[in-house]
Amino acid sequence: MPTSSSPPKSTAENTISGGLYEEDGWVWAQIKAEARRDAESEPALASYLYSTILSHSSLERSISFHLGNKLCSSTLLSTLLYDLFLNAFSSDHALLSATVADLRAARERDPACVSYSHCLLNYKGFLACQAHRVAHRLWQQSRRPLALALQSRIADVFAVDIHPAARIGKGILFDHATGVVVGETAVIGNNVSILHHVTLGGTGKVGGDRHPKIGDGVLIGAGATILGNVKIGEGAKIGAGSVVLIDVPPRTTAVGNPARLVGGKEKPSKHEDVPGESMDHTSFISEWSDYII
Repeated sequence: MPTSSSPPKSTAENTISGGLYEEDGWVWAQIKAEARRDAESEPALASYLYSTILSHSSLERSISFHLGNKLCSSTLLSTLLYDLFLNAFSSDHALLSATVADLRAARERDPACVSYSHCLLNYKGFLACQAHRVAHRLWQQSRRPLALALQSRIADVFAVDIHPAARIGKGILFDHATGVVVGETAVIGNNVSILHHVTLGGTGKVGGDRHPKIGDGVLIGAGATILGNVKIGEGAKIGAGSVVLIDVPPRTTAVGNPARLVGGKEKPSKHEDVPGESMDHTSFISEWSDYII
């Protein structure tokens, strides 16, 4: 059995042996232990921690309560949202599995993330992503007015605007997250990290499949703009502030406005790591000849 300091690994072997359920339970146990510790060390937060975490019997109940209270308004009641979120997380284990993967992504990739409970309670990128997962489920169930209403509240509260039709994988880190925009036909793969003020947008008013497709393990730096039905290959890296209008090959780095491939178009430099997990934003600079101070 894993100890409190030794999380179960996210591997195919774990999936086959029921390890996904074991991982969910381990993360929830960690969250409750962290909440108890924080309640003892900071009594001013004791009531808050009890109502959001310690009073709940499961992660799905805790996150449903927290999201319901975050996203409610005078006309969209927290009790309605709690029931909506709880029904989604309880009836679709894939949603809860993605939530756990996102928690682990934040804890492992962001040095500022001091605990799982800190992410659950305070990371608006994480919370916006989980609320989007439920909005996407509603969209797929043809409950589109409610999905769009939820999108609007997510944008109002978290400053993250993701169309409910957009498809998002798991192990996602929206780091800081302010100003992130994801269009209707966008697709984001697994283990992707996206920083603040990133736009995955269209190129005009033409309908249809018109938004970017982001492969697994991609890292998109702050302020990057990717427009149109373009493909960002698996393990690619998009530098901060870049404007990308064409496909980016796997394992390459695109930088600038308009973006260019590090190493050149014909023989671009390729990296071996997975940027979406390593969070390496700057190693390409030594190969970027135009970088001058």
